[in-house]
Amino acid sequence: MHYGQIFTADSANGIGIRVSLFVSGCTNKCKGCFQPETWDFNYGQEYTQETEDFIIKELSNAYYTGLTILGGEPFEPSNQHELIKLIRRVKKECSKKTIWMYTGFTYDKDLIPGGCRYTDVTDEILDNIDILVDGKFIEELKNILLNFRGSKNQRIIDMKATRKEGNVILSELNN
Repeated sequence: MHYGQIFTADSANGIGIRVSLFVSGCTNKCKGCFQPETWDFNYGQEYTQETEDFIIKELSNAYYTGLTILGGEPFEPSNQHELIKLIRRVKKECSKKTIWMYTGFTYDKDLIPGGCRYTDVTDEILDNIDILVDGKFIEELKNILLNFRGSKNQRIIDMKATRKEGNVILSELNN
């Protein structure tokens, strides 16, 4: 897996001060994407153990609320297998931090068994994140007044409630 950048002290991609990892690789290629360079799976730097250690060390600082993983596309199958290792470490070593993920895929269509981005680790990822922002960016539905998303079709999903209830529960942040 490659990544384009890591933002520290990020306040734009989730509640509070966050560490944000922008992974590389995306097959959605949304028109008007704000980072089309991340479509290339080899864009940026190789994600290594040192990269993961840096994220964990940075996230361990008390002023961080959590980690945000976006891209590119975190739910590309090749990215999921690397990201689950990071998520496991965050849950173990920084257990009070929240985890947000962004995807251009749709939770209840693409990330379920039989869905186009469902893998052997998808359920574990979804069980261990707090918020999932899902849906392709649609330029015609762009709205800069929306919280934490770019177009009206995208949803901010409360994953703890969603996984517990078995159906999509939107976060109050959707308002």
